[in-house]
Amino acid sequence: MIEFHLDTRSGIAPYLQLIQQVRQALRLGLLREGDKLPTVKQVSGSLAINPNTVLKAYRELEYEGIAAAKPGVGTFVTKTLSNESVAAYTDLSDELMTWFRRARDAGLDDESINAIFQRTIRSAIREEAL
Repeated sequence: MIEFHLDTRSGIAPYLQLIQQVRQALRLGLLREGDKLPTVKQVSGSLAINPNTVLKAYRELEYEGIAAAKPGVGTFVTKTLSNESVAAYTDLSDELMTWFRRARDAGLDDESINAIFQRTIRSAIREEAL
């Protein structure tokens, strides 16, 4: 089962963070079709947020066709976003972890690491567009 977390410094609304985390878990194969999402009560309790925030996220996931609520039973994943490249995720994740450790060893903090990562993504996207 997915464990949600919130980044209060991200500037992203909590309900959007929950949606993003479900999508990421689906893409990485951590959630699959038929898996049950945590209850609204569990999520709101563990994150200390309003239950309506969780409901809003779950409703959006339903609207997107990613999840479906079954009254009295729970909310379940209805489709997957992963593809055949899920197997490559492990190798790529390991490589990224090695890079992250090197960045830490070089004395970089979270903001510096994130800045490098974001800049690299933007550069790669620009290169692909050419």
